[in-house]
Amino acid sequence: MTDVKPRIKVPKTAKKGEIVEIKTLVSHVMETGQRKDAEGKTIPRRIINRFTCELNGKPVCEMILHPAISANPYISFFVKVEESGTFVFSWFDDDGTVYKTESKIEVTA
Repeated sequence: MTDVKPRIKVPKTAKKGEIVEIKTLVSHVMETGQRKDAEGKTIPRRIINRFTCELNGKPVCEMILHPAISANPYISFFVKVEESGTFVFSWFDDDGTVYKTESKIEVTA
């Protein structure tokens, strides 16, 4: 699936100990495997089944997603930041593909 596009919104800066909101959206059809095409054949299941976020290699957020999640899943969560670094976001597809993107944040005293 070549049209999968992760988008993220992370503040560029934050103060040490500040709680910041992270917003993500990935363009993905999230096909449940329950619909049929025009010829009556079942469209194979194809969903993002897992999402993870790490900051400097440490887990920040992990979610298991199920077929009830809508197309183009939007995920928002909060993180208390203690140090500057790089967030790495990963979306895991049923077919084994992993879509990744990252964003840096600078933490000041």
